[in-house]
Amino acid sequence: MKQSMRFRLGQQLTMTPQLQQAIRLLQLSISDLRQEIQEALDSNLMLENAEEVEFPNGYDHHQPTDETLETAGAAAEQEQEQEQEIRPEDMPILDELPVDVEWTDHYDSDLPGGGVATAQATDECDIFARHSKAPTLRDHLYWQLNLSRLDDVSLAIAAGIVDAIDKDGYFTATPEDLLATFDDADLTPGEIEVVLHRVQSLDPPGVGARDLRECLLIQLRHLPVGTRMRGPAIDVCDRYFEALAKNDTEQIRHALRLPAQAMDEIIDLIRSLHPRPGTLVTDLDPQYVIPDVIVRKRKTAWIVELNPETAPRLRVNPDYAKLIRRADRSRDNLCLKKHLQEARWFINSLASRNDTVLKVASKIVELQRDFFEYGEEAMKPMVLRDLAEALELHESTISRVTTEKYMCTPRGTFKFKYFCSSYLSTDSGDERSSTAVRAHIRKLVAAENPRHPLSDNKIAAILAEQGIKVARRTIAKYREGMGVPPSNERKRLGRWDASRP
Repeated sequence: MKQSMRFRLGQQLTMTPQLQQAIRLLQLSISDLRQEIQEALDSNLMLENAEEVEFPNGYDHHQPTDETLETAGAAAEQEQEQEQEIRPEDMPILDELPVDVEWTDHYDSDLPGGGVATAQATDECDIFARHSKAPTLRDHLYWQLNLSRLDDVSLAIAAGIVDAIDKDGYFTATPEDLLATFDDADLTPGEIEVVLHRVQSLDPPGVGARDLRECLLIQLRHLPVGTRMRGPAIDVCDRYFEALAKNDTEQIRHALRLPAQAMDEIIDLIRSLHPRPGTLVTDLDPQYVIPDVIVRKRKTAWIVELNPETAPRLRVNPDYAKLIRRADRSRDNLCLKKHLQEARWFINSLASRNDTVLKVASKIVELQRDFFEYGEEAMKPMVLRDLAEALELHESTISRVTTEKYMCTPRGTFKFKYFCSSYLSTDSGDERSSTAVRAHIRKLVAAENPRHPLSDNKIAAILAEQGIKVARRTIAKYREGMGVPPSNERKRLGRWDASRP
């Protein structure tokens, strides 16, 4: 086969570095975007934060003059002369001070900002407080054990018990299992049981229990003696817990010979207890959502604005840009040109990202105006394809924009993709949003009779009467997604708050 050379003309799409950078910034969340911006500021000498270099009184990039230095030095010397030196012989004796005064009433503390009260008020008493790890349940229990008066053996047993407590606050081992971890042959399961009761007296109430029954009993015994129905509630949990689990209140009421009103008060008291006390001491720092856009209503119009706190305002350093010489091919000049080009690309990509996010958010507010006016039940069906066709963008671009982006509205903070839901048909030929159907289901469950809760078939029949065709399996799927128990469990619980999202 003879080899030959041929020329061919054609067009081909190429992912340039600028386009790859713009796509990567487009799909980043706020936290990831801030990290990306900080890395760019650290690695590119041409980039700078415009908010840090612009001051109300102006900023001089030149070196300070001799007159400025002399003025600053004179002010520092004058301030130093005004400070009074405290000598040891001038300090008062502690016995000479009145008993109703504090040491900080006479002398300032070493803490920044003055005395203890000032430091606490300004949150400057511990510079590492905001960066410290949140205490866990185990740390909380250890801290209480160190304050208790236990001997070394009891303290070691209590530490082993705390290590066997799970995140919900339940003791998952047995005294025999714990006994096998100690080398002391004189220890007995009874001694471990005594220390276990000591651990169960710690905060939060109910911690260290071996089952739900014991957890409820511990919490009831922690209540003040004068608490109404405390004694009968302890009898119910101790003697009739199986009937209580089956919600057989009639059997309990007849056994204890109680009126119906008293039985209702006992059930309300038991329901006020926490079944997982360990979750009251969380080991996770709160995660705050930072919205990308803010939606406000001004008169009759809805205004969509970018959140100014999402990203700093970047610019090219003008002093370094002046150092670039066009005809110079030196190594330093080529490095400056490379950094300048990368800085401009990054600023343009960031501006393009903000414009695209604002454009998509504005279109969402325009298409879902009824939601902002009337609530979830007025949500219209909308998918990513609808946004892409309305904005004349590719569907993959819309998918990147709506990923991990949040919108702050008068009705709460929502993800962009919250406004995209599937279609459900109605008898009139219109289409309803699945989010609106979920809101209808939540409303029906919230208004149902607790003694006769609505089944999935009944909810589907009610929605059919309103012209919304929804299958029973779809109702069950939506109900489980909202965390609403089935009708038999809602009847056993007695009441269910379905108004929560």
